[in-house]
Amino acid sequence: MDTLFLKNMAEGPRIIIVTGHFGSGKTEFSVSLAFALAAMKREGALSDSLALCDLDVENPYFRSRELTEDMENEGIRVYSDPYHGRNGSELQTLDPAILAPVQNKDCRVIMDTGGNATGAMILNQFHRHYGEDYRMLYVVNKFRPGTDSVDKVLAEIAEIERTTSLKVTGLVSNSHYIWDTTEADVLEGLAFTREVGEAAGLPVLCACANERLAKKIKPDGATEVFPIGMYMRQSYLDKKV
Repeated sequence: MDTLFLKNMAEGPRIIIVTGHFGSGKTEFSVSLAFALAAMKREGALSDSLALCDLDVENPYFRSRELTEDMENEGIRVYSDPYHGRNGSELQTLDPAILAPVQNKDCRVIMDTGGNATGAMILNQFHRHYGEDYRMLYVVNKFRPGTDSVDKVLAEIAEIERTTSLKVTGLVSNSHYIWDTTEADVLEGLAFTREVGEAAGLPVLCACANERLAKKIKPDGATEVFPIGMYMRQSYLDKKV
């Protein structure tokens, strides 16, 4: 799959920061994007190396580090806590090696943050390394209580920007009810995200849908549908406790 959205992600600012409300689907989007870029690299459409940094030190569920083996088998280097979650602990600390892909000008890196401004706050320790070489995406899920109105989303974007001193550069529509999501839900979420974009002066980069729905949905206008996996949902349901 080689779309304008993916070409956009494969070119320009190489540090892709993913933010959003708790439960918005940031991690599913981040992992799906990483796998899609890895496919582009295999096809010769991307020369950069790839990395995903799991920066979520708040929520012990749905962490991208749980798919480290799968991603690294696809050529995506994964960075998280010093033990990469291997010891089963939930350490609220990061591996200093995260600086390696952030500083490597030949590496395209996805930074999967925790929810809300509190989760995004961790970005501050890397601030001097971003320069102009970043984009910050905000994932919008209309069906979450904290982001079910335009005003609520605008307030959260403003708080994330204030906390991090970084600017959100684009929106990703990811309104869903997990497995029960319908085509109408995706289109309703996209319309809502467009309202947010108009109010905030931000572009809507894509609308996410699971692979089954993505094949059927043809939204009005230029917004593309990005097939999103259910990688973390399966990982979470299979998790041994």
